[in-house]
Amino acid sequence: MVKIRLSRGGSKKRPFYQIVVADIRAKRDGRYIERIGFYNPVAKGSEVPLRVDRERAEYWIQRGAQPTDRARILLQRAAQEASAGV
Repeated sequence: MVKIRLSRGGSKKRPFYQIVVADIRAKRDGRYIERIGFYNPVAKGSEVPLRVDRERAEYWIQRGAQPTDRARILLQRAAQEASAGV
């Protein structure tokens, strides 16, 4: 099964997450199929806190990829921001 999930990066006390499509057997920060965005929970000033390639996310969801709970929330937030920006 394929999941859309977060892969942690960044340094201690300053997390930075990649939003990735990965096989469920892969480790959290291990091998992934495709990187579709990022989430920076500690973004300050003009830093971008969330960026998602929504076309690729939809592509993977149509092919059966299941987003984790947190990834689903972030995908919904990205969709809201995109519709509010248009």
